[in-house]
Amino acid sequence: MSTTVRDVTYELLRARGLTTIFGNPGSNELPFLAGMPDDFRYVLGLHEDVALSMADGYSMASGDAVLVNLHSAAGSGNAMGALTNTVYSHTPIVVMAGQQVRPMIGQEVMLANVDATALAKPLVKLSVEPASAEDVPRTIDQAIHTAMLAPKGPVYLSIPYDDWALPAVGPTKRLLGRTVQGASAASNAQLRELANLLESASNPVLVLGAAVDADHANQDAVRLADKLQLPVWIAPSAPRCPFPTRHPAFRGLLPAGIAAISTALADHDVIFVVGAPAFRYHQYDPGDYLPKNARLVQVTDDPREAARAPVGEAVVAPVGQTLCELAELVSDSSRSPLPARPDYPEQRSCDNAIHPEQLFALIRASAPRDAIYVNESTSTSEAFWSQMNLRQQGSYYSCAAGGLGFGLPAAVGAQLAAPRRQVIGLIGDGSANYGIVALWTAARYQIPVVIIILNNGVYGALHDFAALLGTGETAGLKLGGIDFVRIAEEYGVSAVSVSTPDDFTRAFVTALAADRPALIEVATTYSD
Repeated sequence: MSTTVRDVTYELLRARGLTTIFGNPGSNELPFLAGMPDDFRYVLGLHEDVALSMADGYSMASGDAVLVNLHSAAGSGNAMGALTNTVYSHTPIVVMAGQQVRPMIGQEVMLANVDATALAKPLVKLSVEPASAEDVPRTIDQAIHTAMLAPKGPVYLSIPYDDWALPAVGPTKRLLGRTVQGASAASNAQLRELANLLESASNPVLVLGAAVDADHANQDAVRLADKLQLPVWIAPSAPRCPFPTRHPAFRGLLPAGIAAISTALADHDVIFVVGAPAFRYHQYDPGDYLPKNARLVQVTDDPREAARAPVGEAVVAPVGQTLCELAELVSDSSRSPLPARPDYPEQRSCDNAIHPEQLFALIRASAPRDAIYVNESTSTSEAFWSQMNLRQQGSYYSCAAGGLGFGLPAAVGAQLAAPRRQVIGLIGDGSANYGIVALWTAARYQIPVVIIILNNGVYGALHDFAALLGTGETAGLKLGGIDFVRIAEEYGVSAVSVSTPDDFTRAFVTALAADRPALIEVATTYSD
């Protein structure tokens, strides 16, 4: 019996370590999925957006490329919001969508993905449909390497389903042993120039982005900050935490407005941005991009981030390697040591509910020291950063693109990828509704994630923007009447609703010890 394109593809996926597949199948995908080898794991999501977000969380927590199997144009379209998030979080997701059989694509029959490569092209690093069945394995290999090369990011493949059963021809076995590695690096002269700039500055500041955490370079950032006595900010809207939040140098998360950032960095003459865009703004807040007489220098592995920045100088180089070498190169500064961080701010409390500040303090008191937090409670960001103690690399993931629905499924995926660390999903009630079906996956595969739903009955972040934009009372912002406990139980997840600090602590400690998925709905307040 001849070796088929499908056989070679599974060998290739095995060789590349892509043996966990997330998906939601349709008829076009069945010929690939039928008879999946025993060493592969298929994780079913009940909606394509949820399946891709689970893969996103899995990939960020594991650092590996992940395969997502979607259904033609319809399934790909359903996942487009989640795909956008992988672009800005630089997650190496390989999306493989089923296509109709080759003889019927041009007729635009049912389930044909018309002009398939155009569907995801504005977002992904590579969008391709192999020109022939013989080229399918090589194209998949190209996609995997493309996703993993810096800057990492998603790719999209459309595979006609009649290709899988055809004989594999040509030297396909040679694909299995291929390696593709990035080799560019900052030169010695560039490193020395950066070191001289930081050493000679009167008041430099370090701004870190998600790529630092993704490159496992958090401790190198600490070494650099300690040697030079640098205050440290996290770049705005960061989907990861690249620096320990109780370190004396930590200053918090930068705002996402032009004028607001310039104000926050007003006292600094050198602004050193590592592993982040400079900057990814959100609300329109016009003003000067930089404080007067300040110089901005950026290190990023993404040439697009470097090229589109409106201000400053950029070095395109591997983030982790550059930060490590720079931390070795600089000399200890004679600047005065930074004072210790003040104690956690006093938490506000309220009647008949738990204030977010108090909730995060309670979580901090009982959670494992190495817990991983997946946060999509968008209106409580300030309370989160003021109260939490994030110590280790890979402790925090959040939405990178601004749309809702990432958090709950990403928490499930992250827990699957990191079974030795407890994953805690912090999900707003508005966000939860977008990805609630991920609870079924958590129950089906007994993934012991703990989901905490902060229920304040409104789209809190939109209330903030209504005030910012001066739109006043706006339709569609109020929620309520959703029984998350009953929904979770129907999906097979143990759940409880609480409204007092003591009840929350008891429920949280029980959930942490249960070794099965759990949901805690917390009545919280909305406050600006």
